[in-house]
Amino acid sequence: MSDALKQTVQDAFHEPACATNRAKSAADRKKGCAKPLTPGAAAGGCAFDGAKITLQPIVDVAHLVHAPLACEGNAWDNRGSASSGPMIYKTGFTTDLTELDIVMGHGEKKLYRAIREIVEKHAPPAVFVYSTCVTSMIGDDIAAVCKAATEAFGTPAIPVDVPGFAGSKNLGCKLGGEMMFRHVIGTMEPETTTDTDINIIGDYNLSGELWQIKPLLDSLGIRILGSLSADARYKQVAQMHRARLTMLICSHALLGLARKLEENYGIPFFEGSFYGISDTSQALRTMCAMLVERGAAPDLIDRCEALIAEQEAKARAALEPYRPRVQGKRVLLYTGGHKSWSVVSALQELGMEVVGTSVRKATEEDKARVIEIMGTDTHMFENMAPKEMYATLRASGADVLMSGARSQFVALKARVPWIDVNQEKHEPYAGYMGMVDLVRAIDRSLNNPMWADVRAPAPWQVARPFAGHRPRLKDRCPVSGIANDPNDFED
Repeated sequence: MSDALKQTVQDAFHEPACATNRAKSAADRKKGCAKPLTPGAAAGGCAFDGAKITLQPIVDVAHLVHAPLACEGNAWDNRGSASSGPMIYKTGFTTDLTELDIVMGHGEKKLYRAIREIVEKHAPPAVFVYSTCVTSMIGDDIAAVCKAATEAFGTPAIPVDVPGFAGSKNLGCKLGGEMMFRHVIGTMEPETTTDTDINIIGDYNLSGELWQIKPLLDSLGIRILGSLSADARYKQVAQMHRARLTMLICSHALLGLARKLEENYGIPFFEGSFYGISDTSQALRTMCAMLVERGAAPDLIDRCEALIAEQEAKARAALEPYRPRVQGKRVLLYTGGHKSWSVVSALQELGMEVVGTSVRKATEEDKARVIEIMGTDTHMFENMAPKEMYATLRASGADVLMSGARSQFVALKARVPWIDVNQEKHEPYAGYMGMVDLVRAIDRSLNNPMWADVRAPAPWQVARPFAGHRPRLKDRCPVSGIANDPNDFED
């Protein structure tokens, strides 16, 4: 790891806006915020993966990975982030280094040629160049190549020097924001500005969730000037320094960027969520109040309250038919970040009981919100192995598991419904109508008549041809390794 990259990583670990960091001693802050990863270990994604997840939803940019082919293949399509226009962000550009390129030192020349080819064929407003473990270890200077290519072709080539071995995926998200602050933000000026221009940081428009929020902002006359990086354009990132306010969706990854925008450009920020009726309303109220403090027309607050009253009435009316079908149902929530508290709040509004929620990738503020909402920290957990998740589902009597795709097979084994609320989901759940969509999905899964058949005894458990015969079953599932429940196979 180069000295410059080491210093960048160390700066990310010294985040002064982080409450956890402020509570540490100077010696503890120097150790960093995360344990070093073991090379080759599966740790939920590397730093390169995190940087690309953060930046790839900038939809009009060409994202070029300087690496052997497998690195780009690993991050293809970026979790279903949707675009309202350009689609070049879905194209996998890579220098596809071979062993010969690495041994003979052809990497930098191949990178330069790749940038030229992209500019000539696709004419993007910018090319983001990602370093990886291989190209960083062999010493390819992507910053120098990007500088030369920018001067030669007239299109900004932006170095994203975040190789995988720098650390975890979350660290990569932080460093991706840092690369934008260093090389992009402040490089373009907007044609016009208003008193209601905002930045939204930490939203990625998964399955089009931003489009459930944007009409609300449009009706209030609030413009999303800058975005990192939901359905974003390159110029939106470059113009973020002229916004009046920043809304931070996921503080664990991009808190440092919001703090630097405040320190360098005087743009205040707040953290909010668009999951659930109450949280959406609170986010709009906070946004409008802070904009009025910054010079927006005072009637913005009254218009905001009128919009909230209208939208809440519509959402609650749409939810009413579903309420008796989901009320009292028990949910195990396994997600992370701001969703660890915002989804809990949304479910409780419906009268559902959350028997446990994970606080992975959550800040101390996130955890405090969970305790405030749930009234206790008893049902909070960091990480949960499949075996423990299965045991929790059985012991708590949970009616449904809400998590990411990797946990769906645990739910299948426990014979409980599963709802995808993580990055791979195919339905948007943000805002007022997003809450209705979420409840519709819960009802559709919970009350599916197939569960009666799935949970019924197998035919050989009801009628056996030989008295006293009992099937011999392995103690553990050969695929998942989860212990089989003996109650599933009683005589």
